[in-house]
Amino acid sequence: MIESARVIGAGRAGRTLGARLSERGLTVRIGREAAADADLVLICVPDAAIASVAVSVPSGPWLAHVSGATSLHALDPHRRRFSVHPLQTLTLERGPEQLDGAWGAVTADTDEGREQATWLATTLGLRPFPLADEDRAVYHAGAAIAGNFLVTLYRAAARLLDEAEVPAEALVPLMRRTIDNGFQLTGPIARGDWTTVEAHLAALRERAPDLEPLYRQLAEATRP
Repeated sequence: MIESARVIGAGRAGRTLGARLSERGLTVRIGREAAADADLVLICVPDAAIASVAVSVPSGPWLAHVSGATSLHALDPHRRRFSVHPLQTLTLERGPEQLDGAWGAVTADTDEGREQATWLATTLGLRPFPLADEDRAVYHAGAAIAGNFLVTLYRAAARLLDEAEVPAEALVPLMRRTIDNGFQLTGPIARGDWTTVEAHLAALRERAPDLEPLYRQLAEATRP
């Protein structure tokens, strides 16, 4: 039974997960000092630092990281280990409620580890699903496309609206409705209206030439 946790890392993930575990009644401490005094040590540091942090943690407690792309082998030589990756974008401006309803990838190499990982994901307010360790990179690539590149697309679209002296916030309801509609494709490509697509490309060539290659690649990928 996990009743106490030590969270190593005080960034967006560390603060959010630590606050949620405190809400759920666990005793939570922040920092790597005396890590052996907790039932669970949760590593919430950048991916490149996970292995070095793991080596510094004394054996005994359960050890977990929250990276989406990093293998469980980064937690060597520990054997009581697992990973829970919240499939959610986190910000310091919000609290643990931003975890509610999100999905969480759970990975472990023992049955007991999977049980503990599923418990942690559920306690955090996530909807757990299993993720094989060898599939982490391709899974995380998908997550990055959905989360990170959405920001890229918004910024590119906002630049073009600015060219037309239209406020960028006008895009937000459109983007939200696209999600609410289950990502149904509409617009000129869905209609096969290549004349309009060519007009877009001509406008980009004149007003924002650096965005023309991006538009071309996305249009090709979007083509039914």
